[in-house]
Parts: sequence; C-alpha cells; structure tokens
Amino acid sequence: MLNRRYTQWLVAIAALLLAPRADAQSVPQQQQPSVQQQPSVTLPPELARVLRDYEKGWQARDAAALARLFTEDGMTLSPGQPARRGRTAIQEGYSGRGGLLSLRAFAYAADDTVGYIIGGYSEQPGQPDIGKFVLALRRTPGGPWRIAADIDNGNQPPRMRPPAG
Repeated sequence: MLNRRYTQWLVAIAALLLAPRADAQSVPQQQQPSVQQQPSVTLPPELARVLRDYEKGWQARDAAALARLFTEDGMTLSPGQPARRGRTAIQEGYSGRGGLLSLRAFAYAADDTVGYIIGGYSEQPGQPDIGKFVLALRRTPGGPWRIAADIDNGNQPPRMRPPAG
C-alpha cells in the first residue's frame, strides 16, 4: 500500500506530465519524427546539473555519488532489475556498474518542487541514442533537484524467453 505522501507525489508528477506548462520545453507534435531520433532541448542550468552529475558518477563507476543524486526515498526502475527504493538500495544496484554515458533531454517541465526530464542516452555525445529515460524530480522549495525516480530502457527489443515448463 502506498503511503499518502507518496500517492500525492505521484499525482503531482502525473499532473505535470499531462498538463503542459508555459515553462515546459518540447517539440510540437506535428514536428516530432515518429521513428527518428528525438531532437534535444536545452535544460535550465539547475536541471542540466542533474544530468551532468549523473554522467560523471556513471563514468567514474561511483555508486555512492549516483545514490546521492536521489531523494532519500528515491527509486530506480531498470529493465531486468528489481525496483530499488532508498539510497542504500540504489547504491547497491549501481555497485560495479558504469562506463561511457552521454545524456540528453527531449522534454522537461518543472514547478516549484516537482519536475521531470525525458531524454535519451548514448555512450558518446552526438551518437544515436541506445536507450531512453524518464527522471521524476523533487526538491524542497529553492533546494537542489534530486531524482525521485529513474525509469530507463534500451532501444533494442527484449529477447524472448522460452516458456517455463
């Protein structure tokens, strides 16, 4: 059962995702390529910092630095992995992982204390995306943005598993 605070937070994120704001940046629907790579948008510096700090932590294989980017109750939802909640679990999940990474944004929105970034990732800037992500963000009023949820998946179709039996 989700606690009340978490449920309120999810409702706020859903509202941000469904109701475009004046400060939201995205490409108009009629201009978006259907299969081609999505164009990048420029993030405000305080949101861009989240992506740059994530890149640095991942490239350094620094699980502790990556975990510090999250809220205390933050979550990672990665393919082939269990959901991880809380900085300790996130750090364990990132342990031994990392390498080349370049993040870019397709769209974002930010309100006083909640926001999101939708984007793609590759190994090097300018390379085609090999995956995509959604970062749900939260902060205390005027504080730094932290990742409340990191949802990502690769662009390759999942491999079919034979039925158990």
